Formats: sequence, structure tokens, C-alpha cells
Amino acid sequence: MCGIFGIYGSDRASYLTYLGLYSLQHRGQEGAGITSTDGENLYSYRKMGLVNEIFDDGVLWGLKGSSAIGHVRYSTTGSSSPENLQPFNIRYREGGLALAHNGNLVNYSELRGELEAEGAIFQSTSDTEVIAHLIARSREKTLLDRVVDALRKVRGAYSLLIMTEFELMAVRDPYGFRPLSMGRLGKAVVFASETCAFDIIDAEFIRELDPGEIVVVDEEGIKSYKPFEEVKPSQCIFELIYFSRPDSFVFGDIVYKVRRHMGEVLAEECSYKGDLVFPIPDSGFPAAIGFAARKGLPLELGLIRNHYVGRTFIEPAQSIRHFEVKIKLNPVESVLQGRKVFVVDDSIVRGTTSRKIMETLRAKGAKEIHLRIASPPITHPCFFGIDTPTRKELIAANHSIEEIRRFLTTDSLIYLSLEGLKSCVKGKEDQFCYACFTGSYPVDVSGRL
Repeated sequence: MCGIFGIYGSDRASYLTYLGLYSLQHRGQEGAGITSTDGENLYSYRKMGLVNEIFDDGVLWGLKGSSAIGHVRYSTTGSSSPENLQPFNIRYREGGLALAHNGNLVNYSELRGELEAEGAIFQSTSDTEVIAHLIARSREKTLLDRVVDALRKVRGAYSLLIMTEFELMAVRDPYGFRPLSMGRLGKAVVFASETCAFDIIDAEFIRELDPGEIVVVDEEGIKSYKPFEEVKPSQCIFELIYFSRPDSFVFGDIVYKVRRHMGEVLAEECSYKGDLVFPIPDSGFPAAIGFAARKGLPLELGLIRNHYVGRTFIEPAQSIRHFEVKIKLNPVESVLQGRKVFVVDDSIVRGTTSRKIMETLRAKGAKEIHLRIASPPITHPCFFGIDTPTRKELIAANHSIEEIRRFLTTDSLIYLSLEGLKSCVKGKEDQFCYACFTGSYPVDVSGRL
């Protein structure tokens, strides 16, 4: 997951980067960092925690300069620890360099082993540091050529922001796994994982970077390069199902529109009758809206989410059944009592939390529970930046839909079909990666299976 933001040419660079990261907080909550430059030095601050907990006026004042890049972290490769926070900052023979990465390299272990055998010293367990070492060790003369040389050695997903004292570079891998967009704020050029980060600072969206594109911004302006061999795009469909914010424009679509359409198609694939529809908040809302509209049923709030739950809390022993669910989601008994309810969610991974939610709904008086999932069954892990479990832990990899239904204690369970999902991105359906549903990976992952 993770989120990245960068800006070139603004006297408020670090403050605007802070706001951009605030909008991207949903992409990672473990920690965040910002590196800025005034044309002579790099200034950096990274810390575990949420964006609004990390940065204040004093910290932002110390991040001087007219260019900056930032990162919010959600750990996939590398543990959740301070040394893995980004942007990574290095000094090598050409000066300073900062790097922020969204994605995951499938040949990270192999590359790290080769680099360590050659004497490289690593400060973290993140795959992003491999890219930094490869850039620093390249014998090419320009930064652009060093970056291209380095990235030709890696396999997997990367949307990158790379900054020196003089330039800002944005890169998207040839498969286009992760999103990356470019915008303008006056004379400044901005980049972000999602366009919702442009909205908060009133920046104008220009376009999404193409898969395999490198955009370089310096005092001479904006230049675009496509140095990699062209391959079939494999954009992550889960960005549209779950990860991206509904108000973002990602992969050529408004995310909300696609999710609502998923709910509509899901309703068409289901013949059951019920009294009302409600989502598992918050990720199930757009699909539930589409589902209810297509079914002609009322959309209700059957579950209320507590938005003030921190990342940790004290659990009162075992005295309260399903406490970890109840502290986040509380059923509305008057909505459920004696009703046949359609419950809509975006996906099921392990199924343990879903089961607890269904049992809680039943205890509050739901007569029938019909669970509808706005994506196909997840049967394979992702190696391109999503922290999905191994196949052993994925409930749909090891059980039939009927077995899952019985485990969840619902009266029925229907997933959106793969064909139905593809119909929601009609005309572009061959540009996405569906490996978590099919096991057909666009990049060789044999060393990770």
C-alpha cells in the first residue's frame, strides 16, 4: 500500500506535503516522513505514528526549501519499525538523494543478497533501500540513466518519487501496478498516489503517469521519458475495490463510480429477496448504495462505526464477547430486529472478523442475514504491495463458498463474479491485475510462492 506525495517549486513545499500526506493517510498509518531541499541541502523528518501526530509548525519550519517529497507507510516488505520509514535519504558521490516508494519488489531478497556480498551495508529491512543502493552504485553519468539502470534490475511494483537538491523525478513501473498522478499548483508541479491529495491543496489535476513513464522536473521545466520495454499493463484492481479513497481519480476512473457499479452488478447476480441493505462501514458504502438502488430496497445504517478508535486499546479480559469488533462497529438493533438484511462489504480475507460481525448482527435480532461481497473470492496472495496473507490463511483458498457461508453463520453468501468485476471497468478490463482472484501473476513470483 503506502502513499507518496511530492512538490517542486513552492515556498510552502513542506507544509503542502504535510497536507498531501494527511489526505493519503488511509494508505498507511504506521509512520510518515518528509524530506525537503533548498537547493543546497536535504532536510528530513520521519517518525512512527499518524501524520497529524508527527508534524507541527516547528517541525515543518525546519523542513526548508521549495521542493519536498513525503511518504505514509504501510509495511509489506520490512517490519514495522522506525528504520523502515521513508523517504530514504542517502549521500553518495553525486550528492544527496531522497527516495519514496509505493509498491513491492518480488526479487528484493535476491538483490539484497547480491549487494551485501559486494559489501553494501543496509540500515533497514525495506525493499526500497535496495533501489537506493542500485542507484548509488550505477556507473551511468546522469541521474536519469542511473535510475533507469537500477530499475532494470528490479522486478515488481514501484511508484517512486526521487529528489535531489536540483530536481524531482516521478516514476511508475512498466506494469503500472500502483497509481501516480501529476498536477499543478500555480507554477509548482505536484505528484501524488491519489488525486484526493491535490484537492486538499487546490492543485489542478493534469494527468496520470503512464506505466513505464519517468517524469523529471527541474529549473528547465517538465520532461517525460519512457525508457523501459513496453509490457501489458497490470494495474492493481484492488485499488478500485478497496485501497484508494472513493473521491480519487485512479486508473482513468472515479473510484466511487466504479465501486457503486460493482454493487449494481452484484445485485443483478443475486435473486434473493430482503427488507433492506446496509454496508460494513466504511469500505462497503459505495457498493451498498449501488446494490440498494438496483434492488429497489432502502439503504439503512445497520452498523455504526466508531471513528475515534486508536490503533491500540485495552481489552477487558474475555468478559465481553467480540469486544474487538464492538469497539469499532455497533449494530443498530431497531434496524435489524426481525428483518431480512443484505449486508454488503468489499472483500473477505481470513473471515474471522466477518464471522464476529455476523454473529453480533444475529444477536441483535436480524431474522436473516444475506452477505454480499463486491469482489470475487481472494484465493491467492499479492506480492506487489498489498499485505495479504499466505494461501494457508486465505479462507477462500481453502474452502468452498458454502463452507465459508456456514463458517460465517449467514443465511446466504454471494461474491461478485470475476466477469461482473471486469464489466465494471469495461473497455479497460485487460489492463488490470487479477492475480489475487486467479493466481495468474503478471510477473514471475516463483521465488515467493
